[in-house]
Amino acid sequence: MDSLTGYRMEPKWRIDPQLLFVGPKIGEGAHAKVYEGKYKNQTVAIKIVHRGETPEEIAKRDSRFLREVEMLSRVQHKNLVKFIGACKEPVMVIVTELLQGGTLRKYLLNLRPACLETRVAIGFALDIARGMECLHSHGIIHRDLKPENLLLTADHKTVKLADFGLAREESLTEMMTAETGTYRWMAPELYSTVTLRLGEKKHYNHKVDAYSFAIVLWELLHNKLPFEGMSNLQAAYAAAFKNVRPSAESLPEELGDIVTSCWNEDPNARPNFTHIIELLLNYLSKVGSPISAIPQRILASKNTLLPPDSPGTSSLMAKLDECGETPKAKSEDKRKDTWLSPDAREVFRP
Repeated sequence: MDSLTGYRMEPKWRIDPQLLFVGPKIGEGAHAKVYEGKYKNQTVAIKIVHRGETPEEIAKRDSRFLREVEMLSRVQHKNLVKFIGACKEPVMVIVTELLQGGTLRKYLLNLRPACLETRVAIGFALDIARGMECLHSHGIIHRDLKPENLLLTADHKTVKLADFGLAREESLTEMMTAETGTYRWMAPELYSTVTLRLGEKKHYNHKVDAYSFAIVLWELLHNKLPFEGMSNLQAAYAAAFKNVRPSAESLPEELGDIVTSCWNEDPNARPNFTHIIELLLNYLSKVGSPISAIPQRILASKNTLLPPDSPGTSSLMAKLDECGETPKAKSEDKRKDTWLSPDAREVFRP
């Protein structure tokens, strides 16, 4: 049991590192690297977390790792990246399913200057809203909802939420800090202090995710960077102190109402995700082709809360080439030579 969190990892979630094949690196963040690999003959994404250098860094990352694993192991939903397991020794590792479709960010960039068809954008938004509804029903706030943390299946038809490194229990919000999320997508109450002081204590609730969802929905509909022309800090200042939002004037009235209600300055006035799902389905039923033509995946009503057997983790995506195709993994013969790629072997070295 970890003294910082009191969390004990269940045996079924403990992976055996000797059964991991760590292949090519497919992503890298400030505190972790992500590799494509194999675990028990299943293609997976392997996130290796850096422990840090100082005792303070080590304690902080250890706590964040355990918090992420605890949340990943608690909930399962088709719109949350599937969690497979984790281990702390010889290094901190989180293993999830590998999604071959890449991030929503890259998908949208490759589509520009064109936009998604409205029905496709709403379908993606429903996927995101259902994943968020599931998290909130378990008392979990994501806090970092943005296109980089939304992954697509290989057929580009389903979106799944990833990166739970910043997720927190809602009951712990009074102890949270402003050191969260990415400014451009963050709710103003996360940082709207006299100055944007890193680490300042804040009081907020699950409605911060509704704000971020509104920015993502706006992005899905316009395929433009929100607050274009501003730096992240300029966008944060404008949203927090001048109540500036991206323009929703070109949107159909009902969609505009959904977006603007979700990014309302007053968190209490923002709808919850159950209501957001109802609003989006209601819009779909009134526009375009008859409701019977809407894919069943989109029309399925409320979330079914499944046993605590899954979701996902950070930047776990397949790296796409310029054609949008996933690079082929090394041949099986080469996989048999060693269970670690050269750069990963350096990470695992004692």
